[in-house]
Amino acid sequence: MYILDGKAYSQEIEKELSIEVDRLKAIHITPCLYVILVGDNPASLSYVTMKNKACSRVGIESKIIKFDENISQNVLLDEIDKLNNDKNVNGILVQLPLPKHINSNIILESIDINKDVDGFHPYNMGRLFCNLDSLLPATPFGIMMLLEYYKIDVKGKDVVIVGASNIVGKPLASLMLNAGASVSVCHIFTKDVKKFTKDADIVCVGVGKALLLSDDMVKDGAIIVDIGINKLDDGSIVGDVDFKNVSMKASYITPVPGGVGPMTISALLINTIKASKLQYEVAK
Repeated sequence: MYILDGKAYSQEIEKELSIEVDRLKAIHITPCLYVILVGDNPASLSYVTMKNKACSRVGIESKIIKFDENISQNVLLDEIDKLNNDKNVNGILVQLPLPKHINSNIILESIDINKDVDGFHPYNMGRLFCNLDSLLPATPFGIMMLLEYYKIDVKGKDVVIVGASNIVGKPLASLMLNAGASVSVCHIFTKDVKKFTKDADIVCVGVGKALLLSDDMVKDGAIIVDIGINKLDDGSIVGDVDFKNVSMKASYITPVPGGVGPMTISALLINTIKASKLQYEVAK
């Protein structure tokens, strides 16, 4: 069994990105990311802080705009409009989830498609589905980079994705399809998840349910990607996979923490740099 070490690989990526940012700065371009945080959700605050620190490590300018959870949708839209029209802002990220009174779809659709570093705008999603170059959703993008780094070719593989969110499951399924995999997606209405996972070559799980995937649900030699992160009553952090037992059967597996999480942040950094190049019309 081999660990798919996202933390170690993300450190390598950051070294490369630091060099790339220095090159951009040499021609007077400093990639700039603005992150909008609404409310005081501890998990969201933690994620935003990690993203901000990662930007700082590679030389990307990063700013956090905090709003009270009672902010109106129109005020939030006005702020995004200002950032869309600010030539010094290259990337805009609205940290999810948003309060219930705000329509997340409307907010995400309001972001300039060339500054949509989370890759959630329907335009960028559509280009992804059509296998065209776009700003990709960070977590699926990070997963594909991690598999490629470990020389895991998904072409011809049977892949099962547990979780059908717009943020992870659906775009990940599209990336897998684009790479030549045969993909099944399980969700809340799937009658028997085990029926799908037990014969899969690659199982990706991201539903936010601790220890959902057990060892009897996977075959020997399966590749396991754990996208979940959950906090147990004792304070420990676990994923959606029963790592202790599933790892005994897996050929490769991501740990939690230290697997998909760091890769998500690396993908965001890559998108921010890509967005800045698009806006300044810098050749790849």
